Order: sequence, then structure tokens, then C-alpha cells
Amino acid sequence: MADATPYQDLVGSDAPAAALAIDYPHGHVIPPHRHAYAQLLYALEGVLTVETQDGRWVVPPTRGVWLQPDVDHQVSMRGDVKMRTVFVNPTFLPNLQQHSCVLDIPVLLRELIVSAIGITPDLQVGTRDWHLLHLLVMELRSVPVLPLYLPLPADSRLREICQQTMLYPDEQNTVQQQAELLGISTRTFHRLFLRETGMRYGHWRQQARLLLALESLARGDKVIDVALEHGYSSQSAFAAMFKKHFDISPSRFFS
Repeated sequence: MADATPYQDLVGSDAPAAALAIDYPHGHVIPPHRHAYAQLLYALEGVLTVETQDGRWVVPPTRGVWLQPDVDHQVSMRGDVKMRTVFVNPTFLPNLQQHSCVLDIPVLLRELIVSAIGITPDLQVGTRDWHLLHLLVMELRSVPVLPLYLPLPADSRLREICQQTMLYPDEQNTVQQQAELLGISTRTFHRLFLRETGMRYGHWRQQARLLLALESLARGDKVIDVALEHGYSSQSAFAAMFKKHFDISPSRFFS
């Protein structure tokens, strides 16, 4: 696995963090890699899909994914993406999130990230730029964690079912049918799936459909098409579930 840290000199010994701006076209994929630093990935526009061995995060605008150091990950772009990324000095990590997750990015944190772009690593403690970066890191302590993560089971049999569900989110197999495919009882299926993912299969599939739908909406697909392609019987059923989960209608999500 490549260590993608041409950024290793970005975070100076006295710098709380360093920020970069990189734009990518729709469909671009950054292959699996890792960083020695903790990293915040944030898109001003477009949607990021971040995949690890344990699961995937879908990151729409106004959200960011927080990755712990040395986590192998792949990043895919949905829609044209204006990505902003922040690497954090390890001395600050004990006071920050201790697991990889999706974070809400409020207006103040967004403006701090944008303002941090281009600050050089060789800055002195106590300067304006140092305080700006320090405030950015401090703001990361207080932002809420969001449920935009889809865990993947380590069990190869369950993982294959999950991968098929992600490939064909409109399929309507029941838990009983999935259990029969594995040659186990529904009770055993429920127990294994909950142990492996922390979620029941029905909840997991609902989460998968919604997160995959975000990627399609980012491409500009029509809401009705997204609804039907992701297993919903109507646009209104999809919109109701989407609003329940994200507190906004799908038609307004990217506006």
C-alpha cells in the first residue's frame, strides 16, 4: 500500500496543521494509499466517497471525513469535486476524534479551512497564521459526528451479499432469501450481520441505498430516477426517507 505523503513536509514542527486545495473531475479515483498524519477531507463542491477495508463514507458538501493516521483508503469523486484537505499535527490528536468518521462542517470551520490554504509550514508560533491554524484544529473538537458511514462485514459470505446490494440497490431480497443463499437460518443471519456491522441488515440496506443515492444526485441525476434505481417505489417515498435521514429534501440537498 502506497504511503501517499508527498505532504510529509507540509506540517512543520510548530504548525498545528496544513491545508491543501485540489480539484478533480467527476469519476476520478485516488487509488488506495495512507498518510502518516490524521486527515480531514472536505469538498466545497461535489461528493467524495472514501473507502477503507472496514467500510465506506459518503461525504457531500458541508460535511467532511476525518481519517486517523495510517488508515488505508481510496477516494472517488462524484460530480466535479473541489476538495480541500487538512493534515493535523500529531501533538493535537489526543484531543480530537479517536476514530475515523464523517463530521459536520459549519460555516466558521469552512472559512478557516479555505483561509488556511497556502499557509506555509515554516511559520512561527504566535503569528496570525499560527493562530488561524490553531483555531481550525480547536474547532474540529466540537463539530458533530454524522451517520454517513456504511460498515462492511469481515465475513466473506456477508461481505459478498453487501457488495451485491451496493451493485444492485434496487433488489428486494428478504432476509430469509439472503439467509437461504448462505444456507443458514434467518436467526443466524441476523446474529452474524449484527455482530459484523453493528446494524441489522434492513437498516444497513436502507443506509446503503441513501448513501448511494447521494452519489447519483451529485452527478445531477433526476430524483425520480434515483428513487427507482435505489429500490424505492416512488419519488415521494424516497423523498420522505431522505428528508427523515438528512433533514432536507433531495431536490434541495445540493442547491
